[in-house]
Formats: sequence, C-alpha cells, structure tokens
Amino acid sequence: MPFKNVPVILLAGGKGTRLKPYTTFVPKPLMPIGDFPIIEVILSQLRGFGARKVYIAVGHMAQLIQAFVGDGSKYGLEIEYSPEDAPLGTAGPIAKLRAQLGKSETFVAMNGDVLTTLNYARALKFHQERNPTATICLNRREVPIDFGVIETDGEGQLVGYQEKPVFTHKVSMGVNIFSKAALDFVPDGQFFNIPDLMLAIKNAGQKVLGFEEPCYWLDIGRVEDYSTACEIFEQRRSEFLPNG
Repeated sequence: MPFKNVPVILLAGGKGTRLKPYTTFVPKPLMPIGDFPIIEVILSQLRGFGARKVYIAVGHMAQLIQAFVGDGSKYGLEIEYSPEDAPLGTAGPIAKLRAQLGKSETFVAMNGDVLTTLNYARALKFHQERNPTATICLNRREVPIDFGVIETDGEGQLVGYQEKPVFTHKVSMGVNIFSKAALDFVPDGQFFNIPDLMLAIKNAGQKVLGFEEPCYWLDIGRVEDYSTACEIFEQRRSEFLPNG
C-alpha cells in the first residue's frame, strides 16, 4: 500500500470567501458534491490508496469539520486536528506538525477542496523514485481569450495578431509531496504559502519537480467551478469513488 507510512496534511482552515454566500454557514471542505462533502470524497480516495494517517489543519468553522469527520474511524483512517489560532497560509500549518512529520521520509500536503481523479499512488512513486525535496502535482489548463490579441513593437507597429487565442498552462493541483528536508524551509508561527515554500527550496539549490498525468481536476473555490464539479461528479461518480 503506497501510503502506508506517508502522512497526509489536509489544508482545511480557509474561509472560502470566493464561495460566499454558501460558505457563510458551511466551511468549504463540507460543501456537498453529490451525496458527499468534498472532504469525504478526498478522505475516501486517500484511504483507497492506502493512507493511514491524516492531519487536518483547521481554522474557520473548525468545530463543524471536526464534528463531521470525527476521529477518522468511519473512513478507516487515523485523523488528528491541527488548529490555527491565526491564519497561517497554505504552508504555515506544516510547521505546527514538524515533530510528527519528521518521523517520516515523505509526507503529502494538499488542499481540502480538490475534486480529482489523480492517481495518488503514481504521484507518490514518481516522487520516491526521483527523490526531490518537493513534487508539485500539475494539470494542464486551457485559458481562452475572447478578444483579438495584438503584439506591437516599440514604435506601435503591428508585429502579431491572434484572434481569440487559447493559451495552455501547467497549474498546481493543490497536491504536493515533500521529503522531510522540506521542513527546514518552513518558518514557525508565520503566515507562509506553498509557492513561497517551493521557491525557497528551489532558491536553495534543491530539487522541485512537477508530476503530470492525464486526469480530471477542479478546485471548487469559485461558485462557477463548484457548480461544474457537482455536475461532473454525478456524471463520473465511479471515477472519483471507484470503491463505491
């Protein structure tokens, strides 16, 4: 089982401001996708790939998340909570778990609102075989521009003209795998984000890799993305919950 000795941090402390008014009364990880809160889909997927230990970093409406998820026994997981007294960003919560994470050679830190068919086992194998300090799971996104894009030179003369181009970018899926050496780059008690951590590792001359595979991925952080996620989940439920 790939994740047997690999702890996972679920980042579930944000306020979900882009999903208001929904998140006025419900924390984003408990937003329903079909019959399940998104956090339950994620926990079920992780358990299916062999995860045993999950730490959930909580802040906004922490009591609701803890009341719903409990100790993890209903998912076959051992779950502990790491509360934030003040917002710590997406990487700051890692520092609070330094002692626990340092016992493992590898750990995962991921957002608690990701709907994806990512094969976590393949991503973990990629990281362990290449042994970087960090691996970012990537997804290709096409960004259409609904206008004619003009390129001019310094004198204003036309150089290029693209009508409604589509640009392709590699974006972070919000799923990151770290070797324990990454713990050295996370400051204690400070607001610190995953991009800051990745760049600190890179600037120190250590290796940060990107893992990419064809899969479905959507961050439900915006109202339009949440609506799309609900539709896709109902259409492709067996891909997200292969064990039912």
